[in-house]
Amino acid sequence: MAKLFIVGTPIGNLGDLSPRGEETLRAADVIACEDTRHSRPLLERIGAHGRTIAYHKFNEAECARKIADMVREGKNVALITDAGMPSVSDPGAEVVALCRREEIDVESVPGPSAVTTAVALSGVKGAGFVFLGFLPEKKSEMKRVVERADKACLPIVVYAAPHDVGKIAAELGGILGDRKVWAVREMTKLHECVTESTLLSFECEERGEIVLVIEGGEERNELVCLTPEEHLAAYLAQGMDKRDAVKRVAAERGVPKNEIYKLTL
Repeated sequence: MAKLFIVGTPIGNLGDLSPRGEETLRAADVIACEDTRHSRPLLERIGAHGRTIAYHKFNEAECARKIADMVREGKNVALITDAGMPSVSDPGAEVVALCRREEIDVESVPGPSAVTTAVALSGVKGAGFVFLGFLPEKKSEMKRVVERADKACLPIVVYAAPHDVGKIAAELGGILGDRKVWAVREMTKLHECVTESTLLSFECEERGEIVLVIEGGEERNELVCLTPEEHLAAYLAQGMDKRDAVKRVAAERGVPKNEIYKLTL
């Protein structure tokens, strides 16, 4: 039975294509590329001779239907982007969603990913990270997206074009404060580079695609934003013993316990 294959391709070094990825591309009847010219050197290198078609952000809806029909007709279609995994800040989601809705088999053939590579290279600590991809151009929308992500108190990862990276770092600094940031560029290539600085004293050579890894904010207790009376009432409403609630509120607000105890009288 024919399938749609989602194939991860190298993000720089062509040697990073997995053996399974190579085998899948060689066997595919059709290879849907984000840019056929960009993908041609890789396909020629591995001897993949399937028909190539363009599948990009400007024709996703139209081409998704075309690809789904090809698979239904018995053709194995491999979907690739210029670099990394399809659907991860790259085209792919529409055709995958359509195929799943129509119960067409979809199989992943994982490969390199810029976001996980950048996080690993940065050495940032955290129990995870929040990936935002390319940020919205509109300032108000960017602020909303970044502030929502920051509530997780985890490192934030964004993609940036070289001509915009300094401006993006400054805008992020205005939203998040002056946090540590790692600018990771030329990943897996000869001049792979990680530059550590801060958002408001940003340093990075403006060449190549860039991934910014920003340290997470400190975990915040939203109850501290309330009045002391409301803070205490919130814990009492949860069923907490009065003595324990007083002790906890005092500790979280950095005030003497007797100051909070007076609120219970």
